[in-house]
Amino acid sequence: MSNRLQGKVAVVTGGSAGIGLATARRFAAEGATVFITGRRQAELDAAVKAIGPQATGIRADMSKLADIDRLYEVVKQKQAPIDILFANAGGGEFAPLGSITEKHFDDTFATNVKGVLFTVQKALPLLRDGASIILTSSTTSIQGNPAFSVYSATKAAVRNFARSWILDLKDRRIRVNAISPGPIKTPGLAGLARSEEETRALFDHMASTIPLGRLGDPDEVARAAVFLGSEDSSFINGIELFVDGGAAQI
Repeated sequence: MSNRLQGKVAVVTGGSAGIGLATARRFAAEGATVFITGRRQAELDAAVKAIGPQATGIRADMSKLADIDRLYEVVKQKQAPIDILFANAGGGEFAPLGSITEKHFDDTFATNVKGVLFTVQKALPLLRDGASIILTSSTTSIQGNPAFSVYSATKAAVRNFARSWILDLKDRRIRVNAISPGPIKTPGLAGLARSEEETRALFDHMASTIPLGRLGDPDEVARAAVFLGSEDSSFINGIELFVDGGAAQI
């Protein structure tokens, strides 16, 4: 590793599995002190162990403002200010238009939109001027997807947050960028299917839509996040960086 984040403080929400865990490991390997959140304590403890001594885990549901407050209280007590905020926590489920329920809508927007908004807003007093904020969007932000419209709409909202917040934060020189993964082989993606057979079929179908012919690995997204969090991207602001094997470009 090149120690590109040496001495930096990073917060990664949804950091106990998948893209969040891979990114937290990369941040720590590059020299950062990392705070991660997760909703399940056992999974969170395992992630902290995997990341190493530079990691602190805080059990939190990022759709709940009280949990967000508790996260930043821990960061403030242990290690502030924040140099990198990766607002990554999120998720979704398939639901075709005729089957969308109020609960499905509320739960998805609560985590993916409300959670991201208040994760960033409540971090502002702790963010260093010139800090980097990274938001997890998705290729679904620009594509139509059957039975995935609510999730896709949340990710389009997140994409616009980046465009708008660079104006709100310009006086503090805080950069805000969105990273948009395509299909990545994560527990969350596998969880969209109801059986191992359905998972294999889902993965095979998704791979067939990607010019590189395969699903991505969480570490491939993590490396892009390191770039956006480091000085290597010092003049990059408000972009949507696709990590998708070309899927959204065809």
